[in-house]
Amino acid sequence: MAQDAGADGPPGGRDARRDGLSELGNFIRQQRSVASLSLRRLSELAGISNPYLSQIERGLRTPSAQILQQLARGLRISAETLYVQAGILENRPPEDDLEARILADPHLDEAQRQALVRVYRSFRRERDRGDSVREGSRDAGPACAPANPPGGVAAATRTD
Repeated sequence: MAQDAGADGPPGGRDARRDGLSELGNFIRQQRSVASLSLRRLSELAGISNPYLSQIERGLRTPSAQILQQLARGLRISAETLYVQAGILENRPPEDDLEARILADPHLDEAQRQALVRVYRSFRRERDRGDSVREGSRDAGPACAPANPPGGVAAATRTD
């Protein structure tokens, strides 16, 4: 029994491509649902026709990178997230870049991503200030330890 050979790939290539399109369509539909957008509203925000968006969501059409970018803008997610879903970019999560992982999380909307990044950065700044206060106290000896904990009044009025 011969497998279906796509004109553009090895045997079974069409099935794999169809599955990939179906997964992309399901992902877009899921993101639309998370954003509480109707099909019609997303098509307006993205500047594409309602029937075309419906075909993309059903895995019947292959959107271009430009269309994916427009959809990402309408969904308020990163275009890179859709490019990975479409197979245009390889999904290589950064090893130690939490900000990049937060920004690429498809389960969060853009406002949630930005809020998490701001909180993460503030924690990092607080930690960095605390580390520099502790390093200074180690150099000067225990008698010069700050009166207030890191992040307190003494740390806020310090000039670097």
